[in-house]
Amino acid sequence: MSSISSENQQTSVLLVTAHAQGHINPMLRLGKLLASKGLHVTLTTNDLALKNRSSTIGGVHLEYFSDGLPEDHDRLNGNIDTFMISMGKFGPGSLSALIRASGRKFACLINTPFLPWVADVAAEFELPCAMVWIQACTVFHVFNCFYNRLNEFPTENNLEMVVNLPGLPSLRAEDLPSFVLPSNTMFTFDGILKELFYNLHKYKWVLGNSFMELEKDVITSVNDAGLPFWPVGPIVPATLFGKEDAIDGDLKGLNKFKSTTESNCLEWLDKQHPASVVYISFGTLVFSSKSNIENIATGLKISKRPFLWVVKLPENQETHQFDILEEIKEQGLIVRWSPQTAVLSHPSVGCFLSHGGWNSMIESVTAGVPMIVCPQWTDQPTNAKLVTDVWGIGVKLNKNPEAFFDGEDVARCMEEVLSGPRSEEFRKNGAELKRAAREAVADGGSSDKNIQLFVDAVSSCS
Repeated sequence: MSSISSENQQTSVLLVTAHAQGHINPMLRLGKLLASKGLHVTLTTNDLALKNRSSTIGGVHLEYFSDGLPEDHDRLNGNIDTFMISMGKFGPGSLSALIRASGRKFACLINTPFLPWVADVAAEFELPCAMVWIQACTVFHVFNCFYNRLNEFPTENNLEMVVNLPGLPSLRAEDLPSFVLPSNTMFTFDGILKELFYNLHKYKWVLGNSFMELEKDVITSVNDAGLPFWPVGPIVPATLFGKEDAIDGDLKGLNKFKSTTESNCLEWLDKQHPASVVYISFGTLVFSSKSNIENIATGLKISKRPFLWVVKLPENQETHQFDILEEIKEQGLIVRWSPQTAVLSHPSVGCFLSHGGWNSMIESVTAGVPMIVCPQWTDQPTNAKLVTDVWGIGVKLNKNPEAFFDGEDVARCMEEVLSGPRSEEFRKNGAELKRAAREAVADGGSSDKNIQLFVDAVSSCS
């Protein structure tokens, strides 16, 4: 009885996110951080596995809200516009019903960027709202300047223009998020971001999955402009800091990807030389195209470097259908899934070839691993600019006119990062960011202080 009474006396917050791996993982980890600071934390998402039952992971209570789609709808690989439109139409009512039925008085709602309607639900209940920005503060700054028309950006008639924003290096079209370019065709996302940045006044706080030492100039510029951006990261698995992660095992059950190859990956890495292995992974949502597979494989064949490669193919394809993968299979290890944080932490890994999504980027930074980035869309081109020109921890693959990567360029980048004239500089800069990441989340570090300031502010609201 006393424990129930104690729980009811806790300040309660409600985190809201779509059930996409790149969103739910940082939200769960943030929830765990907030719970460790004394808050009662509930995370709600549209994961059907939670329907008609509740779960707890790492001290975070999980609840279900409906996105309005049929249960058999393919949310992972289906039409993203259909999903986002349905979420925007049915999500607010479902979330409001959940809040009323919970019997708990929440002090604050906290949402990810692509659910801007959560701020309106918060206003309905006269609650403050916080947003968790799950990309770089640099990208937040670019979007704010673009959607609120604070700066000029490339147009169809002026694609060559250079964008100069406070706190950032000069940005060309190839360095900008794809949503701000005239070539953008993802109009649903564009509409959501426009709504979000028009209405930033609805948010009392923006909590960023970054840390002050990583993006100091741009974070300072954003705050100087009057936007309450508080870096609280890196929000990454505790294993990257050499600690046990209480929620990792539970996340494997919640995620859509199996971990059967975990021991194989780590056992194979144990047999390799220090800092010799090229780790290749393009995120959980990107299927590998035939051309990109063949070009990366060609680069590996030229370089003769050992590699650990996560190849994600559509269900009707197998790696043995690619002759070139058969040719290089003795040179490295090809898997469908890998325990990424354990791999990045392994001393045998010398560089990370990535699409440049922010979750992978922040994990690589935290692990101190130099990078080769081949950006595709959304925030990835801007993240690549940070890697090459701001942090100095890696290089970017060049696209040829057909938008495929050239095998010889892949090999060139591998050599440049692992043994080229700047390889020592990449490793040194990576090691410095790794140290800064640890200091930021340690007791009294910059991000730890921001988490505590947020908890204190929310507790005063209750």
